[in-house]
Amino acid sequence: MTAALISISCPDRPGLVAAITGRLFDLGVNLGDSSFAMLGAGAEFSSVCELPAALSVDEVRAALAALAELSQARIDVRRFELDCAPGVLGRITHRVIVSGGDRPGLVARLSEVFGQFSANIVRMDAQRVPEQDLYVTRFSVCIPERAAACLATITNTAGELHLFSHIEEV
Repeated sequence: MTAALISISCPDRPGLVAAITGRLFDLGVNLGDSSFAMLGAGAEFSSVCELPAALSVDEVRAALAALAELSQARIDVRRFELDCAPGVLGRITHRVIVSGGDRPGLVARLSEVFGQFSANIVRMDAQRVPEQDLYVTRFSVCIPERAAACLATITNTAGELHLFSHIEEV
């Protein structure tokens, strides 16, 4: 097996994930860590995969490019040289949701707090909900030590920005 990183950026449309993952399944590709997000009117799919020994990254790229759903896509398929297993800092210990009005620097301020406590951001998602004047940021993090102090600082930082926070231990 060969490890590969597949990254696709394209206009969003219904059936996109089904088309991509169906084609990869047909090729015998085994999905590992994967994500999909709608970004504005676009979409982004990425996955670390295991390719069958007889399948090259160029063949995967060509098979994906042949999909009608990806006619306007930017497709990158390349060998993944890093370990496919996330390691200790990839274990999610907490989910943190911060919401309220959009604030310049919000994601940067919260990310800095995690960094100060040696917490690793495993996943981050932020969405603007214009009809409600709402901005929602979700972090899945690994906080290996001093979790209570880190989370208190996150809560205080959100409060200083007049935002609400919700924290779940995993």
